[in-house]
Amino acid sequence: MTKIFVIYTGGTIGMITDPSSGALKPFTFEQIIENVPELRRMDYELTVYSFDPIIDSSDMTPEIWAFLAKLIKDNYDDHDGFLILHGSDTMAFTASALSFMLEGLGKPVIFTGSQLPISEVRTDAKENFITALEIASAKTEDGKARVPEVCIYFENKLYRANRTFKYNSAKFEAFRSPNYPVLVEAGVHIKYHDAVIGRLGNPVLRVHTNVSNKVAVLKLYPGISPAIVDSVLNSDAEAIIMETFGTGNTTTAKWFLDKLKSAIDKGKIILDISQCKVGSVEMGRYATSSALKEMGVINGYDMTFEAAVTKLMYLLGRDYPRDRLIRRLSNSIRGELTKN
Repeated sequence: MTKIFVIYTGGTIGMITDPSSGALKPFTFEQIIENVPELRRMDYELTVYSFDPIIDSSDMTPEIWAFLAKLIKDNYDDHDGFLILHGSDTMAFTASALSFMLEGLGKPVIFTGSQLPISEVRTDAKENFITALEIASAKTEDGKARVPEVCIYFENKLYRANRTFKYNSAKFEAFRSPNYPVLVEAGVHIKYHDAVIGRLGNPVLRVHTNVSNKVAVLKLYPGISPAIVDSVLNSDAEAIIMETFGTGNTTTAKWFLDKLKSAIDKGKIILDISQCKVGSVEMGRYATSSALKEMGVINGYDMTFEAAVTKLMYLLGRDYPRDRLIRRLSNSIRGELTKN
């Protein structure tokens, strides 16, 4: 019998409407099972770990990511796959973080949740839960996991976790992955796109739980003031994600470029990602980004914001020498970016 380890952290999937107030309130995993009687017909042995108290995804922290990674490590050998029920608001952050923290992963770790509580008549929770379980249990003809990655399953699609972001709070199709193909599509049949699913030859799991939150964000906009730029560059952050225009462009104002160069000279790491959700940073394509490349700003290519944040936290936590950290930052280590 296929053994799946289910981690219930909280989120909308585990909410029920309070008849007296109309507000959503959490209930237990046992009540979730009561609302999905189909589970009794599925040939799975489920082991459940439920957070107590459950956590709103807005309250997720790196410490909880480390706890989840350790929980997977401790139960790895005894289970075929892992399913994490998580609130959708920060799901892409947690899932991206675990993709970096779980090195050498050979089994599926699938995140799912819902936009409506599982107790609602027309909820998306049941389909997300049941199909995510089915994918987590899927194996190849030689008995290996069909999808040995950290993934997000939502509304009939399975995405690589560190390529995904939440884009809609009002539709069942809450997530997108525009810069990397969908791994699995669930319709009448479940279609696996094997060519884009990452697989390791002989995976050996290594779990890294040290992460650093010494990361800041500098989001550019026309008219940004020197004082605002200073407040970010002169903070105690060791690395700064700079969200730029288009293919990685910034203002060419001398004061701005001088401040960036001064920060880099002082040891700050500055990562250039685009504010655009589709496409990639192409440093040097335009004159506006040539100066960035010359001063040592790191190209983030097509990384999502969520992947950029969690990858930097992971790399800073590894205590790498600066040159190695920069090298790993600008190259794909878990399939999180594609170079131009």
